[in-house]
Amino acid sequence: MMMNLHFMRFVGRILVASVLSMSIYVPGAQADLVSAEQVIASQASRHDRDRILALLEREEVRAQLQAWGVGADAAKARVDALTDAEVAGISGKLDSLPAAGDGIIEGLIFVFIVLLITDILGFTKVFPFTKPVRR
Repeated sequence: MMMNLHFMRFVGRILVASVLSMSIYVPGAQADLVSAEQVIASQASRHDRDRILALLEREEVRAQLQAWGVGADAAKARVDALTDAEVAGISGKLDSLPAAGDGIIEGLIFVFIVLLITDILGFTKVFPFTKPVRR
């Protein structure tokens, strides 16, 4: 009986120690209100990114990017790496292009310039003729 009492106290101490050790660090949950503007901006940014990615799926755009030595996967990765402000700027430029096929060349030039700028800034290395500002 005495052995059983010592064993139960030992098990009880282990249980108390394990419960206390599990409850020492409990990170507090933080909840913030999300405004409707933040939700709309997030959805608009995703929509703009999808529009740009859809443009990169077009055959003539892929052909021009290949002519410049940029792979489709590299261009998609660059679009994913753009900030929301840059995506909004590119989407705004796409909205101002003519609806017919007249603005394809200008759109491709714009994409080339964006890729060139990100290459110069050192975010990527697609064009061999650029030297990045930072390393």
